[in-house]
Amino acid sequence: MSHETSTHSGPARSRDLPRIAITVGDAAGVGPELALKCAAEATVVQRCQPILVGPEAPIRQVAAKLRLAVPPTITLGDLESPGAQEGPLSLGPLLLACGDVPLDGFQPGTFSAATGRASFEAVELAIEGTMGGLFDGIVTGPIQKEAWHAAGTGYLGHTELLADRTETSDFCMMLSGEACSTVLATIHLPLADAIKTLSGEQIKRAIRQGATAMEKRYGRPPRVTVLGLNPHAGEGGLLSHGEEENIIQPAIESVRRWAHSQDKDWTITGPVPPDTAFTPAMRAATDVHVCMYHDQGLIPLKALSFDDAVNVTLGLPIVRTSVDHGTAMDLAWKGDAKTGSMLAAITMAIDLCE
Repeated sequence: MSHETSTHSGPARSRDLPRIAITVGDAAGVGPELALKCAAEATVVQRCQPILVGPEAPIRQVAAKLRLAVPPTITLGDLESPGAQEGPLSLGPLLLACGDVPLDGFQPGTFSAATGRASFEAVELAIEGTMGGLFDGIVTGPIQKEAWHAAGTGYLGHTELLADRTETSDFCMMLSGEACSTVLATIHLPLADAIKTLSGEQIKRAIRQGATAMEKRYGRPPRVTVLGLNPHAGEGGLLSHGEEENIIQPAIESVRRWAHSQDKDWTITGPVPPDTAFTPAMRAATDVHVCMYHDQGLIPLKALSFDDAVNVTLGLPIVRTSVDHGTAMDLAWKGDAKTGSMLAAITMAIDLCE
């Protein structure tokens, strides 16, 4: 997979390894410990310079509790300085302190407006640094959407913020794991709204961007399976209001014509019944599933690839990957959270930067 080339205005770098900004997510959740553990992994530091972005006080507190190493603390100005390309800043993990979470009254496993504001500011800073050329990509840790709401951020989640800050309108969300990959035509909407607003343009965008990502990932023509919206893909209109015939099928045909005009030998199948789309045989014949709404794609993805799934925002001018799990407040600061998804997200970000 790849991303569109952006025109960064930041300083030229002589570094061989990409700098990856890792936002730690909500400080009350598992994100800080996952970020600290993954930044210390030899497989990570051999391929990139991980720079954790988040509130320093709780990060140091969880590190002390779990006996984890805390990287040297820096500011954005340190990265912007001419000497940032050589010396200590060019080696090993770093901590870019961002956001204020007072420890007085702070409880692991309990999010608040303060933890929401801090995690929001970390993502903002990571985007700013990446658009400015200080980072090569972003890996986002898990946030608590209610905390963002409590903090009055005005954004529902990462994807909406990234699209706004990068002035991107043509984007979609892909979840990729070892067992399967899914692209969503609609993202974070109540189910009734997702069905009501589903359009051919959304489906065409998801097919094009998902197919392009798989083409670049595997170096061959992609195989795309497009799901229907209704049970049994509508059963010829008996179990639908014509969404398959009037919205989904025309979108598939449109992308097929476009791909043919571009000499792209894409295989696009569908609309297929959602309840059979993820059988072993279908998965073996598919590189990416295009799903109509959030849970249609994420339920099978998480059932099959919960520990290794990665969230990728397609269509942005910068690289952004993310863990595909939540803040797991019940596991926070206990040392039991699994690092598989975070490590996979970092690995994919590195791959996208190369």
